[in-house]
Amino acid sequence: MSIFQSLGKKKPSNTVNSDMNRQKRYESLVRAYHRDLYRYAYWLCKDKHVAEDLVQETCLRAWKAIDSLKDEKAAKSWLITILRRENARRFERKQFDLVDIDEPGNHGFTDDNEHHQLNWLRHQIMKLDVEYREPLFLQVIGGFSGEEISQILELNKNTVMTRLFRARNQIKEQLDSSSISQGVTHG
Repeated sequence: MSIFQSLGKKKPSNTVNSDMNRQKRYESLVRAYHRDLYRYAYWLCKDKHVAEDLVQETCLRAWKAIDSLKDEKAAKSWLITILRRENARRFERKQFDLVDIDEPGNHGFTDDNEHHQLNWLRHQIMKLDVEYREPLFLQVIGGFSGEEISQILELNKNTVMTRLFRARNQIKEQLDSSSISQGVTHG
């Protein structure tokens, strides 16, 4: 009996190379999309520490499932989908006490300061129902196409396009009603 037989089988070098390629592939994905993941996580939860935890859990799940990613072009939407599911798991584990709070109106739009206008717009987007808010956010901030959004949200592309159209119309209506109530006209 040889020494190799008595010590057990040695891992073939192609398996070692495969493991190294897998790790390099994972590390390049994390480097490329970490900021986008964090930005989206923060948008979902509005808490820096929770967003960091969500990204960490997303990366852990991505590592475990990296072999299931067949198309590198789909990596960003694949990671965003994992993150969305991780966020949903957060709510499966917790039960929240809901409190009804009256929110004062935001009339910052009449200020010509670009920062105030951007804040007003963000506030209006956040007032949309989640079914309209999320696709709009993914398109505007994430830069995703309608097709990619449909994959991420697991919806028909036509449904996504309809929701994007309705979201923009709702924001336009909010803009128009805010302008009318403040005596501002758009030509």
